[in-house]
Amino acid sequence: MKIVDVKEPLIAVRRSQYPETSFPEFMLVGRSNVGKSSFINAMCNRKNIARISSRPGKTQTLNFYLINNSFYFVDVPGYGYASVDKKTQEKFGKMIEEYLEKRDELRRVFMLIDFRLKPTEDDVIMYNFLKYYNIPVTIIATKVDKVGGSKKDKNLKMIKDTIDLVMGDDLILFSSVTKQGKDEVLKKLEDLVIETF
Repeated sequence: MKIVDVKEPLIAVRRSQYPETSFPEFMLVGRSNVGKSSFINAMCNRKNIARISSRPGKTQTLNFYLINNSFYFVDVPGYGYASVDKKTQEKFGKMIEEYLEKRDELRRVFMLIDFRLKPTEDDVIMYNFLKYYNIPVTIIATKVDKVGGSKKDKNLKMIKDTIDLVMGDDLILFSSVTKQGKDEVLKKLEDLVIETF
């Protein structure tokens, strides 16, 4: 698969605002500042279709990016950022939960974690939350270009020891700088989109 077309995102905060299509959807979750915008831009071959902010916690809506007129990336608010007050965090949580519970078009979640760091308690909670809903997950370990060769195996083991991946879930090492992992993600998308039609 090659991504040749991406539309400006449709913004939603409730179910009535979701796209009225039956295209497959792929949700992107992760801690604030994990690199979701960079992931979207790298996958879509665009510099700023997703705005990269130096201020974590900027995404406060569900953003539906229509890609190749055949599927959506659904970017959701990041979690685990202390400056977002508790009430707002709860609002984000309910918005994401409503989407997970009600959206038949959701095919898989790409859960981004920072390859340089041990997954946080929030990461583990999010993974278990997705498994509660029986949603297939691919872990995208971002910023892999920032980890030297000798540390790669150690960091990979640290992730696998912290997040207990169930059968059918997988992990892809990804860099928005070197594009490592991009072809793997595209192949997974292609297989899942074809499966839908």
